Amino acid sequence: MAQKAIREYDAKSILAKHWNKYFPDFSYAYETVLVTSGAELLEAAKEKPWLKEKPLVVKPDMLFGKRGKNGLVLFKDQKPGDVTLEKAAAWIDEKAKEDQSVYFSFDGDTPTGEPKVDRLTHFIVEPFTPHDQSEEYYISATVVGDEDVLYLSAEGGMEVEEGWDEKVTELAFPITATEEEIAEKIKANVPADVKPEDKENFAKFAIGFFKAYRKLNFAYLEINPFVMQGSKIELLDMVAKLDDTAGFMMTEEWGDIEYPTAFGMEAKSPEVEAIEEADAKTGASLKLTLLKPDARIWTMVAGGGASVVYADTIADFAGIEDLANYGEYSGGPTTGETKFYAETLLDLMTREKDPKGRDKILIIGGAIANFTDVAKTFTGIIQAFEEYADKMKEVGIKIYVRRGGPNYEKGLKDIKEAADKLGLSIEVYGPETHVTDIVRMALEEK
Repeated sequence: MAQKAIREYDAKSILAKHWNKYFPDFSYAYETVLVTSGAELLEAAKEKPWLKEKPLVVKPDMLFGKRGKNGLVLFKDQKPGDVTLEKAAAWIDEKAKEDQSVYFSFDGDTPTGEPKVDRLTHFIVEPFTPHDQSEEYYISATVVGDEDVLYLSAEGGMEVEEGWDEKVTELAFPITATEEEIAEKIKANVPADVKPEDKENFAKFAIGFFKAYRKLNFAYLEINPFVMQGSKIELLDMVAKLDDTAGFMMTEEWGDIEYPTAFGMEAKSPEVEAIEEADAKTGASLKLTLLKPDARIWTMVAGGGASVVYADTIADFAGIEDLANYGEYSGGPTTGETKFYAETLLDLMTREKDPKGRDKILIIGGAIANFTDVAKTFTGIIQAFEEYADKMKEVGIKIYVRRGGPNYEKGLKDIKEAADKLGLSIEVYGPETHVTDIVRMALEEK
């Protein structure tokens, strides 16, 4: 399972879109906006009157927690008077105008470790929810090994992690558990300190939450806290990750989802974002991580396990500083998908010559495929070669291929003949050659 974090705004939007299906006994107002500036918030208020009518809460929405302890939540109790639309807009502009230091660990209220420093670019704005602390609860679900685990607590908020073992009830469910079995187990294990008048509703909400977590293909989903006031629910703070391998079949359910770069992390390149977008639209797997784009060794590896083996082998032979990328194409990608993936790599690879004047190396490797038609995927690679042959020769690229699996003989024959015809340097090997021998052949002194 490939887990990708999403914004709090998007997590709430997904649940709101399917609310009546999973939480028919509860109401949720879903009043929330995502903005990048005070001016954008003021503009949003023209279509969302509640922004002008209700006291507000504002916080960054950039994939980091402990926003309250970092002083990055603006709400009613923090300063005298309600947070008005104008105050919220001014606060957003103040926080966005310069770098912010964010700590990720605390000893009580004292920050520990080194902060990450970055600009705040996205803010979530919602109405302030008046409530008593006894109305705050905690719930989350995630994958642990081969099971889904549901976590329940009568105590929500920033301090839930302290005394976790005593405060939190953990319920593990195998993937084969039926909805009836899940519901019965949740009903029987509502935390003892949930208020008596909330126990029935707490169980109903937890059952719907866990069903939504599974059916909507979340890999991690946390609400901390949610406020329960009878049948009225407010989702005060959420953290979520999606199983992006399910993205191709969840387009309608998820809507237009962005996988943002976390606060303090280097922004993704357009090429990586393009591969991620292509990956989200297919049942195959297309992954790309750029390590050092000016390095000389590039890989196009079929299979996640094989990609690890090839990266480790290259690091052993040449050192990690010579490895330009890491990734995979697998799961039976189409010819067009493989062509796009190969073109993306070749475009990156042919932008500059090696600084030391050496030939660059492209390793097209993989183990023995179970069901991927090797000839079909190699057709996509050949088409990419045809587009980039001149640039490949100008930069100086040597290609090493090792592959096995369905139709591999034809695939190897086709890619060899095509490369020879285009004047490209290529060596081709089948499953009789050890899976990583082409790394040694490519990198050993000749």
